Amino acid sequence: MSCSGCSTGNGGKPNGCKSNGTCGTSGCNRLNVHDWLSNIPLADGDSLCRIIEVSFNKGSRKDFFRNNTVHLLEKGDMVSVEGVGGFDTGQVSLSGELVRLQLKKKGVEENNPDIKKVLRRANDRDLEQMKQNKAREPQALIRARAIARQLKLEMKLSEVEIQADGRKATFFYTADGRVDFRELIKIYASEFKVKVEMKQIGARQEAAKLGGIGSCGRELCCSTWLTSFKSVTTVAARYQNLSINQTKLSGQCGRLKCCLNFELDTYLDALQHFPENADILETSKGNALLIKKDIFRNLMWYTLPDSNKHYPLSISTVRKIKDMNRKGMKAEALETEDPVSNKPKEVEPDFVDVVGQISLRSLEKNDKRRKFKQREQQDKARNAGKAAPRAPQQNQQNQQNQQNPQRPAIKKFRDNKGKPN
Repeated sequence: MSCSGCSTGNGGKPNGCKSNGTCGTSGCNRLNVHDWLSNIPLADGDSLCRIIEVSFNKGSRKDFFRNNTVHLLEKGDMVSVEGVGGFDTGQVSLSGELVRLQLKKKGVEENNPDIKKVLRRANDRDLEQMKQNKAREPQALIRARAIARQLKLEMKLSEVEIQADGRKATFFYTADGRVDFRELIKIYASEFKVKVEMKQIGARQEAAKLGGIGSCGRELCCSTWLTSFKSVTTVAARYQNLSINQTKLSGQCGRLKCCLNFELDTYLDALQHFPENADILETSKGNALLIKKDIFRNLMWYTLPDSNKHYPLSISTVRKIKDMNRKGMKAEALETEDPVSNKPKEVEPDFVDVVGQISLRSLEKNDKRRKFKQREQQDKARNAGKAAPRAPQQNQQNQQNQQNPQRPAIKKFRDNKGKPN
């Protein structure tokens, strides 16, 4: 396996990341996991975790399997595991002690008897059969969408995953409401000759399976590393002083971006130092209304009625004015404070501001004058060049004519010689 950035070298191993069949850049396998404990030997071999995590369809789906074989499987190994009515082939994405952490995180017991088993290492026949069945998925998805459209079902098929042995196919779809697909399953089973499983997913899971590039210019978080989707509301955007624009706040899935929650805790911690109930300050010129909070500079911006001027006030100043308001006093005026930043001041280069000093009309006039002068100089040079060589020739010809008075008549005779009268 290799991604386009690594290219394939000798023996089918990537040239770029040198990961021996896996991808260290997360380009070959979605939701890739790096095993930081892979090079640490264990003192007690009996305590080794016998459960491994296997990823299918380039990391689109992952599941746990118990390794009862004599093989010591590591990340990147291709294995054949128990499937529905047959076997399935996947890649080991995690092994060792990190699997115990994943089991604890997902609430799965290590001694759970329902965990399926690893059958064997994948041989050439298993890999060839998986390759043939995976090649059927694009055409199966197109045909499945056409059938669902003919039955007029309000659903959207996003992906079709066929088991490695070709006995089962899972159809992932999204729908706003309940869908009666009993007739659809019968048609799919007769059309594709497989056991059909319909699985409904959400809009975020659909974006994770399809992948794409976000507005930040990077690959979607849900396609690379994000596995748990927490609820996102517009309250997170309000705490971060973001404009409530549905177009800018929505991701590829049409829901609010998951990254709105990434820095929310930092903003909430910073907002604890700001005074509460400070939306209105009573002054002699009227009530000042709070516009925004600058968390990074610890400033609160206010504006007075019938005034377009904004007043940045520090937290201590706002608290003093609130104490005065509680005592029944009003602040005489709002003193504008300079927003001081902790960043070093950048040295501005000495550029000359020429905006407005030069107009297009003046440039056009200067251009016309320059072209006119150039034309005059060319004409003078041309006239001077023509007159200079003619003067000595004319003088020489006049001298010859004076010496031989019959010369003009002879020349005229030679020029007219052979011409009809």
